[in-house]
Amino acid sequence: MYEGISKLVTPGWTAKMYLMGSQWIFSDLFHWMAASPGTMKVVDFLNIWGLILIGLSLFAGLLVRWSSIAGALLLLFYFVAYPPIPGHTLGAVTEGSYLWVNKTLIEFFIMLVFTVLPVEMFYGADRLIKRWKEEKVRTPVPSVKKEEKTSLQRRELLRDLISVPFLGAFAYAAYKKREWDSFEEKFLTKKPDATSGATLKSFNFASLQDLKGQVPKGKIGDLELSRLIMGGNLIGGWAHSRDLIYVSKLVKAYHSDERVMMTLQLAEKCGINTILCNPQLTRIINKYKHETGGKINFLSDCGHRDGFIEGIKQSQEGGAVAMYCQGEMSDRLARDGKLDEIVKGLELIRSYGKPAGIGAHRIETVKACVENGIKPDFWVKTLHHHNYWSAQPQAEWHDNMYCYKPQETIDFMNSLEEPWIAFKVLAAGAIQPKDGFQYAFDNGADFICVGMYDFQVVDDTNIVLNTLENLNRVRPWRG
Repeated sequence: MYEGISKLVTPGWTAKMYLMGSQWIFSDLFHWMAASPGTMKVVDFLNIWGLILIGLSLFAGLLVRWSSIAGALLLLFYFVAYPPIPGHTLGAVTEGSYLWVNKTLIEFFIMLVFTVLPVEMFYGADRLIKRWKEEKVRTPVPSVKKEEKTSLQRRELLRDLISVPFLGAFAYAAYKKREWDSFEEKFLTKKPDATSGATLKSFNFASLQDLKGQVPKGKIGDLELSRLIMGGNLIGGWAHSRDLIYVSKLVKAYHSDERVMMTLQLAEKCGINTILCNPQLTRIINKYKHETGGKINFLSDCGHRDGFIEGIKQSQEGGAVAMYCQGEMSDRLARDGKLDEIVKGLELIRSYGKPAGIGAHRIETVKACVENGIKPDFWVKTLHHHNYWSAQPQAEWHDNMYCYKPQETIDFMNSLEEPWIAFKVLAAGAIQPKDGFQYAFDNGADFICVGMYDFQVVDDTNIVLNTLENLNRVRPWRG
C-alpha cells in the first residue's frame, strides 16, 4: 500500500524507465508499452491504484481472495520484467544476491496461497461479513445466554477489526515520512547555501526521455565507431582528481559490476557503441556482453606493466576490436628512442586483422613517428585548451594539463590523413563538456573519448549532437 501511495504523491512518477530496462523474454512487450504514451497512462494508473487498493484490501481483510489474485498477477509482471537471473536485474532495486528466487517470487506464491485459504482462517472484514450473513439466517440457539452471546460477538468483532489500529499507525508513519520528505525538498531547494551550486548542477539526472537522438558514427578502416567514445578511466577508478586523493577510491566504490553494466547499457541506448579502456577491464566488458547481450566495442590502449606487446596479447584475448599504443607508453618509447617497439606492436595488431593505432600526450611523439615513417591506422592524441583556472604549465608532468601545446597539436594533426581520436578533451573534468566538445570537433578531431558517469551519458550525448550541428571545422572528416 505504501509503494502505491509513494508513487501517487511523487510528481510525474511513471513506470516507463522501469519497463524500458527489461531484458528478459517479455521485454519486447514491456518496451512496446513504454513507447506508447496512451498505454503508459493506463499502466501507471493500474500500478498506482492497484498497489494502493490491493494493499488496503489485504490490510483490512476485505475481498482478500480477489485482491490476492490481482496482487499475484501484478507480482508476476514485476518478476518477469526483472527476474533474479544474472544480467536481468539491471535497473531494479535488489536486497541481496538472488538466483531465481527473490522476495517478489515469494510474495507471488503467498498471494496464491491466500486465494485458496478459507475465509475462516483470517481475522478481517471478510470474516465479519460472512459471520453477519450466517447469523442473519440462523435460528438462535436457546441454550446460549444473551450476555455470553453479546460478549462473544464483541470479541469476534474486535478480532475482525484488529487491523484498524495498525492502519492508524501506518497512516501516522506515512504522514511523518511525507512531512520529512517535504522538509528535505524544501531545504534543498530553498536554502541552496547548504550545498555548493556546483554540486547541485552536477547531479542533473537526465533520463532517456531527454535524449535528442543517437550519436553519429564514423569509421576507422572497416570498423564503425560512434563519434563519442566512452572512456574507461572513471569505471577503472583512474579519476585524475588532482589534489583530491580520495576520489579514485570513491569512483571504484561507486562502480559495482551492476553499475558499470547499467552505464554501458545506457550508453548503447544513446548510440555510443565503443568504450576505450585498459585490458584490465576486459572482465567486466565481457561479463556485460555475456549477461546482457550488449554489443559495445572494446577499443584497447594495450597498457600493461610488461609492455606494449603483452598488452596487445591480453587485449586480443579480451576481444578488442582495435588496439593502440597507450599515450604515456608511446611518449616514453619515443623519448628513449625505442620506436621499433611501436612498429613491432603495430605489426602484431594488424596480424590479428585489427586496426592499429598510436596514442600520445605530447605532440613530439606523433611528430617522431611521422618523421620515422611509422603510419598507424589511427591516432589517439590529447587535445584541450588552457582556459581553465588550474592550467599552469610546468617543466615536468603534473596532473593538471594533458595537452601542453594545443595549437601545435591542431596544426600538425590536421595535416595527417589518418582518423584521430581526441582524448582528455575536458582536461580531466576541468572544462565544461559544451566547451570541450566544440573545441575538439572544430579543431579536427574525428572522434572524442570522454569518461562518463551514468548520470552524464544522456547529457553528453545531447551536447555532442548539438555540437555536430554547429561546427566550424576546417579539417575534412577522416573517419
